[in-house]
Amino acid sequence: MAVTASGFIAKLVISVRIDFSLDPVKFSCLKRHVSASKPLVVRSVALSPPARTVESPPVGYRKNVGICLVSPCRKIFTASKIHVPDTWQMPQGGADEGEDLRNAAFRELREETGVTSAEFIAEIPNWLTYDFPRQVKDKLNRKWRTSYKGQAQKWFLFKFTGKEEEINLLGDGTAKPEFKVWSWMLPEQVVEHAVYFKRPVYEHVIKHFNPYFVDEENDSFNSCND
Repeated sequence: MAVTASGFIAKLVISVRIDFSLDPVKFSCLKRHVSASKPLVVRSVALSPPARTVESPPVGYRKNVGICLVSPCRKIFTASKIHVPDTWQMPQGGADEGEDLRNAAFRELREETGVTSAEFIAEIPNWLTYDFPRQVKDKLNRKWRTSYKGQAQKWFLFKFTGKEEEINLLGDGTAKPEFKVWSWMLPEQVVEHAVYFKRPVYEHVIKHFNPYFVDEENDSFNSCND
């Protein structure tokens, strides 16, 4: 597994990337090409119940937006939390009261990754919910001074249109950094590396957005070979 890092303190830029594609044993599937005739198949490492979908956030759930940021190579931006080792996730964050949800997704993406070069592609019409495990719930509610049971998320698909040098794990400087390392992953890897209580939501997100990854007749992304 190779790690590449760049840090420019004067410019407040930190970008640490893990390249899973260089691990020939565990991640040999990265060499598989994407095509319409052989669509991506998402395989979870554990059986999990379907994600709960609702038309509006239920009482007791924090309103949240999730961002599936896809590279021209059809891989998904995924990052590891600073204070939770080996926990990988897509960017996400709370939406303010009355805030347009798509704008909230762009804002969270910028705050957590520094990325501003992103094109909106699609969104999931319903909300997806997950419950916090008790220890996580207690910790977050103490931090937020709330009593949330879990989160209700609206998910958005964006295409990354910039250069990797734009990715900055310090974000835009308006919020406390969330991540320590990042990687481009295939959809099934995103699900595999997700924390268990978010996995049903991730499976639903990947399944919903999968047609945008494999539709070559009306291609939203440029394919490329790594």
